[in-house]
Amino acid sequence: MKELKLLYLYPDMLELYGDYGNIQVLKYRLEKRGINLIIDKYSIGDDAPDFASYDIVFAGGGADNEQSILSKDLIKYKDSIKDAVEKGVFFLLICGAYQLFGKYYKGVEGNIIPGLEVFNYYTVAEPDRKKRCIGNIVLSVDLNKFKNRSQTNNGVNKSFENNNEENSNLEKSIKAETNKFETEVIGFENHGGQTFDIESPFGKVLYGNGNKFGDTEEGYFKQNVIATYLHGPLLAKNPKISDYIISYCLERKYNEKIEIEKLDDSFEEKCREQLLEKFLKEKM
Repeated sequence: MKELKLLYLYPDMLELYGDYGNIQVLKYRLEKRGINLIIDKYSIGDDAPDFASYDIVFAGGGADNEQSILSKDLIKYKDSIKDAVEKGVFFLLICGAYQLFGKYYKGVEGNIIPGLEVFNYYTVAEPDRKKRCIGNIVLSVDLNKFKNRSQTNNGVNKSFENNNEENSNLEKSIKAETNKFETEVIGFENHGGQTFDIESPFGKVLYGNGNKFGDTEEGYFKQNVIATYLHGPLLAKNPKISDYIISYCLERKYNEKIEIEKLDDSFEEKCREQLLEKFLKEKM
Protein backbone atom coordinates (compact mmCIF):
# COMPACT_ATOMS: atom_id res chain seq x y z
CA MET A 1 0.00 0.00 0.00
CA LYS A 2 1.26 3.45 -0.89
CA GLU A 3 1.45 6.03 1.86
CA LEU A 4 2.32 9.66 2.49
CA LYS A 5 3.69 11.33 5.62
CA LEU A 6 2.37 14.69 6.82
CA LEU A 7 3.79 16.97 9.51
CA TYR A 8 1.22 19.20 11.23
CA LEU A 9 2.93 22.24 12.78
CA TYR A 10 1.64 23.75 16.04
CA PRO A 11 -1.86 22.17 16.06
CA ASP A 12 -2.43 23.65 19.53
CA MET A 13 -1.79 27.23 18.38
CA LEU A 14 -2.41 27.50 14.64
CA GLU A 15 -6.02 26.36 14.50
CA LEU A 16 -7.88 29.65 14.51
CA TYR A 17 -10.42 28.96 11.75
CA GLY A 18 -10.71 25.17 11.61
CA ASP A 19 -7.85 24.78 9.14
CA TYR A 20 -7.28 21.23 10.42
CA GLY A 21 -10.11 20.39 8.03
CA ASN A 22 -7.54 20.52 5.23
CA ILE A 23 -5.75 17.51 6.72
CA GLN A 24 -9.05 15.68 7.12
CA VAL A 25 -9.85 16.26 3.45
CA LEU A 26 -6.43 15.00 2.32
CA LYS A 27 -6.77 11.92 4.52
CA TYR A 28 -10.26 11.18 3.19
CA ARG A 29 -9.30 11.56 -0.47
CA LEU A 30 -6.19 9.44 -0.01
CA GLU A 31 -8.03 6.66 1.82
CA LYS A 32 -10.73 6.56 -0.86
CA ARG A 33 -7.87 5.63 -3.21
CA GLY A 34 -6.38 3.04 -0.87
CA ILE A 35 -3.49 5.28 0.19
CA ASN A 36 -2.55 5.74 3.84
CA LEU A 37 -1.73 9.11 5.41
CA ILE A 38 0.59 9.15 8.42
CA ILE A 39 0.11 12.32 10.49
CA ASP A 40 2.79 13.54 12.91
CA LYS A 41 2.43 16.68 15.00
CA TYR A 42 5.00 19.18 16.22
CA SER A 43 4.63 21.94 18.78
CA ILE A 44 6.86 23.90 21.14
CA GLY A 45 8.87 21.60 23.38
CA ASP A 46 8.72 18.57 21.08
CA ASP A 47 11.79 16.92 19.56
CA ALA A 48 13.09 18.67 16.46
CA PRO A 49 11.34 17.32 13.35
CA ASP A 50 13.19 16.12 10.27
CA PHE A 51 11.30 18.28 7.77
CA ALA A 52 12.92 16.72 4.72
CA SER A 53 11.64 13.25 5.71
CA TYR A 54 8.00 14.29 5.15
CA ASP A 55 5.93 14.46 1.98
CA ILE A 56 3.69 17.30 3.22
CA VAL A 57 4.12 19.98 5.87
CA PHE A 58 0.97 21.80 6.97
CA ALA A 59 0.47 24.88 9.16
CA GLY A 60 -2.71 26.89 9.69
CA GLY A 61 -3.77 30.33 10.82
CA GLY A 62 -3.17 32.12 14.12
CA ALA A 63 -3.47 35.56 15.68
CA ASP A 64 -0.56 38.00 16.07
CA ASN A 65 0.22 36.86 19.61
CA GLU A 66 0.55 33.22 18.57
CA GLN A 67 2.70 34.20 15.60
CA SER A 68 5.07 36.12 17.87
CA ILE A 69 5.51 33.08 20.12
CA LEU A 70 5.84 30.61 17.27
CA SER A 71 8.32 32.73 15.36
CA LYS A 72 10.86 32.38 18.16
CA ASP A 73 10.51 28.59 18.05
CA LEU A 74 10.23 28.14 14.30
CA ILE A 75 13.28 30.29 13.54
CA LYS A 76 15.43 27.50 15.03
CA TYR A 77 14.53 25.34 12.06
CA LYS A 78 14.99 27.98 9.39
CA ASP A 79 17.78 26.18 7.53
CA SER A 80 16.17 22.74 7.69
CA ILE A 81 12.85 24.15 6.45
CA LYS A 82 14.59 25.88 3.54
CA ASP A 83 16.34 22.61 2.76
CA ALA A 84 13.03 20.73 2.78
CA VAL A 85 11.45 23.27 0.40
CA GLU A 86 14.42 23.01 -1.94
CA LYS A 87 14.19 19.20 -1.87
CA GLY A 88 10.56 19.37 -2.97
CA VAL A 89 8.62 18.64 0.22
CA PHE A 90 5.12 20.09 -0.24
CA PHE A 91 4.19 22.97 2.08
CA LEU A 92 0.56 24.03 2.56
CA LEU A 93 0.52 27.27 4.56
CA ILE A 94 -2.65 29.06 5.61
CA CYS A 95 -2.96 32.70 6.74
CA GLY A 96 -0.60 33.25 9.70
CA ALA A 97 1.69 30.44 8.53
CA TYR A 98 1.78 32.05 5.09
CA GLN A 99 3.02 35.27 6.68
CA LEU A 100 5.65 33.53 8.85
CA PHE A 101 7.41 32.05 5.82
CA GLY A 102 8.13 35.53 4.44
CA LYS A 103 10.71 38.10 5.55
CA TYR A 104 8.74 39.56 8.44
CA TYR A 105 5.36 40.62 9.80
CA LYS A 106 4.98 44.20 11.03
CA GLY A 107 2.23 44.46 13.64
CA VAL A 108 -0.24 47.25 14.35
CA GLU A 109 2.03 48.72 17.04
CA GLY A 110 5.00 48.68 14.68
CA ASN A 111 6.52 45.59 16.27
CA ILE A 112 8.44 43.31 13.89
CA ILE A 113 7.89 39.55 14.02
CA PRO A 114 10.81 37.98 12.14
CA GLY A 115 9.89 35.53 9.42
CA LEU A 116 11.76 32.49 8.17
CA GLU A 117 12.80 34.32 4.99
CA VAL A 118 12.07 31.22 2.96
CA PHE A 119 10.34 33.53 0.47
CA ASN A 120 10.87 37.21 -0.32
CA TYR A 121 7.46 38.66 0.50
CA TYR A 122 6.63 40.55 3.71
CA THR A 123 3.46 41.56 5.55
CA VAL A 124 2.40 44.81 7.22
CA ALA A 125 -0.69 45.01 9.44
CA GLU A 126 -3.39 47.55 8.62
CA PRO A 127 -3.07 50.27 11.36
CA ASP A 128 -6.85 50.46 11.86
CA ARG A 129 -7.80 47.23 13.65
CA LYS A 130 -11.39 47.58 12.42
CA LYS A 131 -10.31 47.42 8.78
CA ARG A 132 -9.79 43.88 7.54
CA CYS A 133 -9.92 41.94 4.32
CA ILE A 134 -12.87 39.80 5.29
CA GLY A 135 -15.46 37.84 3.34
CA ASN A 136 -15.82 35.27 0.59
CA ILE A 137 -13.19 35.19 -2.13
CA VAL A 138 -12.84 33.55 -5.54
CA LEU A 139 -9.58 33.04 -7.43
CA SER A 140 -8.66 31.87 -10.90
CA VAL A 141 -5.82 29.39 -10.39
CA ASP A 142 -3.51 27.55 -12.78
CA LEU A 143 -1.42 25.00 -10.91
CA ASN A 144 0.13 23.75 -14.13
CA LYS A 145 2.24 26.82 -14.82
CA PHE A 146 5.51 25.40 -13.52
CA LYS A 147 4.86 22.09 -15.23
CA ASN A 148 4.06 23.86 -18.51
CA ARG A 149 7.30 25.85 -18.29
CA SER A 150 9.23 22.62 -17.77
CA GLN A 151 7.59 21.03 -20.81
CA THR A 152 8.52 23.99 -22.99
CA ASN A 153 12.09 24.07 -21.73
CA ASN A 154 12.46 20.35 -22.41
CA GLY A 155 11.53 20.91 -26.02
CA VAL A 156 8.13 19.20 -25.98
CA ASN A 157 6.35 22.14 -27.53
CA LYS A 158 8.91 22.29 -30.34
CA SER A 159 7.74 18.88 -31.54
CA PHE A 160 4.45 20.46 -32.57
CA GLU A 161 6.22 22.11 -35.47
CA ASN A 162 6.05 18.74 -37.22
CA ASN A 163 2.45 18.49 -38.37
CA ASN A 164 1.73 14.78 -38.04
CA GLU A 165 -0.77 12.60 -36.24
CA GLU A 166 1.62 11.49 -33.50
CA ASN A 167 2.46 15.05 -32.47
CA SER A 168 -1.19 16.04 -32.74
CA ASN A 169 -2.09 13.35 -30.23
CA LEU A 170 0.77 14.44 -27.99
CA GLU A 171 -0.47 18.03 -28.10
CA LYS A 172 -3.99 16.93 -27.15
CA SER A 173 -2.58 14.88 -24.28
CA ILE A 174 -0.58 17.83 -22.93
CA LYS A 175 -3.56 20.18 -23.29
CA ALA A 176 -5.70 17.71 -21.30
CA GLU A 177 -2.99 17.56 -18.62
CA THR A 178 -2.81 21.36 -18.62
CA ASN A 179 -6.55 21.73 -18.00
CA LYS A 180 -6.52 19.21 -15.16
CA PHE A 181 -5.41 21.65 -12.49
CA GLU A 182 -6.90 24.89 -13.80
CA THR A 183 -9.79 25.87 -11.53
CA GLU A 184 -11.67 28.58 -9.70
CA VAL A 185 -10.77 28.44 -6.03
CA ILE A 186 -13.37 29.38 -3.41
CA GLY A 187 -12.52 30.37 0.14
CA PHE A 188 -13.02 32.82 2.99
CA GLU A 189 -10.48 35.49 3.93
CA ASN A 190 -10.14 37.28 7.25
CA HIS A 191 -6.87 39.17 7.64
CA GLY A 192 -5.64 42.63 8.54
CA GLY A 193 -2.15 41.94 7.23
CA GLN A 194 -1.26 43.29 3.79
CA THR A 195 1.31 41.15 1.97
CA PHE A 196 3.73 42.69 -0.54
CA ASP A 197 6.37 41.62 -3.10
CA ILE A 198 4.77 38.38 -4.23
CA GLU A 199 6.81 36.97 -7.10
CA SER A 200 4.47 34.10 -7.99
CA PRO A 201 0.85 34.45 -6.78
CA PHE A 202 -1.42 31.50 -6.02
CA GLY A 203 -4.22 32.99 -8.11
CA LYS A 204 -5.88 35.99 -9.73
CA VAL A 205 -8.69 37.53 -7.69
CA LEU A 206 -12.13 37.31 -9.32
CA TYR A 207 -14.07 38.29 -6.19
CA GLY A 208 -12.84 39.57 -2.82
CA ASN A 209 -9.60 41.26 -1.80
CA GLY A 210 -6.49 39.08 -1.94
CA ASN A 211 -3.02 39.83 -0.57
CA LYS A 212 -4.05 43.43 0.07
CA PHE A 213 -7.23 45.51 0.01
CA GLY A 214 -8.62 45.42 -3.54
CA ASP A 215 -5.67 43.42 -4.88
CA THR A 216 -5.70 41.49 -8.15
CA GLU A 217 -3.58 38.63 -6.78
CA GLU A 218 -3.74 36.29 -3.79
CA GLY A 219 -1.29 34.02 -2.03
CA TYR A 220 2.04 32.60 -3.09
CA PHE A 221 2.64 29.53 -5.26
CA LYS A 222 5.45 27.42 -6.55
CA GLN A 223 5.31 23.80 -7.61
CA ASN A 224 5.60 22.48 -4.06
CA VAL A 225 4.22 25.41 -2.06
CA ILE A 226 0.72 26.83 -1.67
CA ALA A 227 0.63 29.75 0.77
CA THR A 228 -2.72 31.53 1.02
CA TYR A 229 -5.10 33.52 3.21
CA LEU A 230 -7.99 31.26 2.23
CA HIS A 231 -9.88 29.45 4.97
CA GLY A 232 -13.01 27.43 4.37
CA PRO A 233 -11.25 25.01 4.84
CA LEU A 234 -9.48 25.57 1.53
CA LEU A 235 -9.37 21.92 0.40
CA ALA A 236 -12.98 21.12 1.38
CA LYS A 237 -14.28 23.59 -1.21
CA ASN A 238 -11.67 22.86 -3.87
CA PRO A 239 -11.17 19.16 -4.77
CA LYS A 240 -8.74 19.95 -7.60
CA ILE A 241 -6.34 21.60 -5.17
CA SER A 242 -6.41 18.50 -2.96
CA ASP A 243 -5.73 16.26 -5.93
CA TYR A 244 -2.90 18.46 -7.16
CA ILE A 245 -1.17 18.07 -3.79
CA ILE A 246 -1.80 14.32 -3.74
CA SER A 247 -0.56 13.82 -7.31
CA TYR A 248 2.55 15.91 -6.75
CA CYS A 249 3.49 14.13 -3.51
CA LEU A 250 2.92 10.62 -4.86
CA GLU A 251 4.92 11.25 -8.03
CA ARG A 252 7.76 12.83 -6.08
CA LYS A 253 7.89 10.05 -3.49
CA TYR A 254 7.62 7.10 -5.87
CA ASN A 255 9.50 8.73 -8.76
CA GLU A 256 6.97 7.71 -11.39
CA LYS A 257 4.01 9.12 -13.26
CA ILE A 258 0.91 8.27 -11.22
CA GLU A 259 -2.65 8.76 -12.46
CA ILE A 260 -4.73 8.94 -9.31
CA GLU A 261 -8.23 7.46 -9.38
CA LYS A 262 -10.93 10.01 -10.15
CA LEU A 263 -13.37 10.43 -7.27
CA ASP A 264 -17.06 11.29 -7.52
CA ASP A 265 -17.05 15.02 -6.77
CA SER A 266 -20.47 15.67 -8.32
CA PHE A 267 -21.96 16.91 -5.04
CA GLU A 268 -18.99 19.18 -4.35
CA GLU A 269 -19.08 20.54 -7.90
CA LYS A 270 -22.80 21.28 -7.67
CA CYS A 271 -22.18 23.28 -4.49
CA ARG A 272 -19.27 25.06 -6.15
CA GLU A 273 -21.37 26.00 -9.17
CA GLN A 274 -23.97 27.65 -6.96
CA LEU A 275 -21.36 29.53 -4.92
CA LEU A 276 -19.49 30.72 -8.02
CA GLU A 277 -22.71 31.92 -9.63
CA LYS A 278 -23.70 33.80 -6.48
CA PHE A 279 -20.33 35.46 -5.82
CA LEU A 280 -19.45 36.36 -9.40
CA LYS A 281 -22.93 37.75 -10.06
CA GLU A 282 -22.55 39.97 -7.00
CA LYS A 283 -19.43 41.50 -8.50
CA MET A 284 -21.11 42.36 -11.82
